[in-house]
Amino acid sequence: MHLYKNIKELRIRNNLSQAAVAEILEIKAQQYQRYEYGQREIPLHLLITLADFYNVSLDYIAGRSDEEPSAGKQIG
Repeated sequence: MHLYKNIKELRIRNNLSQAAVAEILEIKAQQYQRYEYGQREIPLHLLITLADFYNVSLDYIAGRSDEEPSAGKQIG
């Protein structure tokens, strides 16, 4: 599924660790890792948070759009 590949790609593109993204989502790093690996389904409210953080659409994350993501927001 494109969703899991896209959230990993966005994280890497923004030079973030899984732990950093987990902190943004206010979840444990292991939980985020399971989402990224497709072992658990990521809830919609977390996808919305990721889309807002990375400044992309939910359609992009889901693989329904080819829009180019912008640089995203910086932590700190």
